[in-house]
Amino acid sequence: MALFYVDGLPIGWIAIMLAVLASMGGFIFGYDTGQISDILIMDDFKLRFAQCGTPGDVSSCNFSVVREGLIVALLSIGTLIGALVGAPTADYFGRRYAMSLECIVFMVGVIIQITSFKSWVQFAIGRLVSGFGVGSLSAAVPMYQAETAPPQIRGTLTATYQLFITFGILVAYCISIGTRAIDGSGSWRTVVGIGLLWPLILGFGILFMPESPRWLTAHGRYPEAKRAIAATRGIPADEADNHFFVHREMEEMRSAIEFESKVKAGWLDCFKPERMQLYRTCLGMTLQMFQQLTGANYFFYYGATIFTSVGISDSFVTQIILGAVNFGCTFGGMYVMEKFGRRMPLIIGGIWQSIWLFVFAAAGTAKDPTQDKAIGTLMIVSACLFILGYAMTWAPGIWILIGETFPTRTRARQAALSTASNWLWNFLLAFFTPFITKAIGYRYGFVFAACNLTGAVIVYFFLYESSDLSLESVDMMYCDPTCKPWTSRTWAPAGFDSRRDLVEQGRAAEMHKPLEAGAGEETRFEKAGGAPVDAARAA
Repeated sequence: MALFYVDGLPIGWIAIMLAVLASMGGFIFGYDTGQISDILIMDDFKLRFAQCGTPGDVSSCNFSVVREGLIVALLSIGTLIGALVGAPTADYFGRRYAMSLECIVFMVGVIIQITSFKSWVQFAIGRLVSGFGVGSLSAAVPMYQAETAPPQIRGTLTATYQLFITFGILVAYCISIGTRAIDGSGSWRTVVGIGLLWPLILGFGILFMPESPRWLTAHGRYPEAKRAIAATRGIPADEADNHFFVHREMEEMRSAIEFESKVKAGWLDCFKPERMQLYRTCLGMTLQMFQQLTGANYFFYYGATIFTSVGISDSFVTQIILGAVNFGCTFGGMYVMEKFGRRMPLIIGGIWQSIWLFVFAAAGTAKDPTQDKAIGTLMIVSACLFILGYAMTWAPGIWILIGETFPTRTRARQAALSTASNWLWNFLLAFFTPFITKAIGYRYGFVFAACNLTGAVIVYFFLYESSDLSLESVDMMYCDPTCKPWTSRTWAPAGFDSRRDLVEQGRAAEMHKPLEAGAGEETRFEKAGGAPVDAARAA
């Protein structure tokens, strides 16, 4: 039975559950990101792993920029490798089983970290291993969500991945402020050890969710694919074989996948100019790169250190405030990306973020924030306003696009390459930030401000508007030579006057009403020889 309706089309509770449960992969990443910022300034952690001038005197203990950079950034090296391995893993085992395996890998890394006693290298290696799991999940989760979610709420459901990243960061901050008073290693081991709980929830729970219908169709498992579609639509399983809507969506999927399967896909196919493959691969990698270059992780990885340097007595509290803004505003981001599409929020967000990063950098450069309380307050406010914009636009938006931009045949590989780009720049920023801030201080914010403006320009000239379209229609749009990024908002598949007309025809089909003239042929794909073939006809 449908849980609710969107534009007259049914949405089942399974669609919501699978999005939320799969998003635990984002929670795992967020938690791991948030904990390290606070762990680095915990007394016992510094006594064990930092370089101390006087043994046992925490005030004499400090991390060198190399050691601090490696502890923070080795997670990103692991995620980079994991993202590339995650694509063939998800294609071979299926999206669900791949996620369960990747959760086990993450847990191994956590165990390595909490069993570290005096060796900072062991702790860093543990983060590297955990990174393998996080990276693989970051490729598999958005792909699974995009392939399984109904098109009418695909943006919102895929954005839950980013929402859970922010939730994980906030939870890590809250747990850290609660454990910092624990004597000895319990202060940081508790924070790290609790991280074992999250992969258990995801790895076990995802097995009770339906597999991606597109993956099932690609492997010839059509009855299971129909049941998966029916489940997300709230249609009883015994009606799946004969239900008009399930049949229509199934035929669209089969036609697309049969066309794509005529040529066996490999990694090189991601870089071929045919069907805008190279264009889309480069676009995905570039957008993920600029998501990192927004500067958000500058605050998440080193926030406690930053706010201590501007004269805040309790940087843990400031981190929680920043994390709460990030988490709360991501709810707004889910609405914004669904209501206003993909392009406009990213353009406006890039400009907004640039403004507040400029204020942050200018304030910190003009006066010493440790000597001027007003300057320190201004820097915190500007950081929060930057995070507000980021959480509502670039944070959820890029993950949504990675799930819906690529064709089924190469989606896993192109998503992996795009995600690997994210993790590569994540590593570069995490490792080199201590060196850069030591050299130029808060002027680092000017660099991020310029990157945000550049990202907005790239979105305007190169990104196509993919909201309200099925994944198969998105592929058709990118391959349409008459469609340009700045005109893509008005593009609709052949036989439809507009995207609104597409929604109305879908509603009519679901209600078993006669389709309007011109909409009898819903989707068209090209055969290998160039002749068009019908994908699904109106009943």
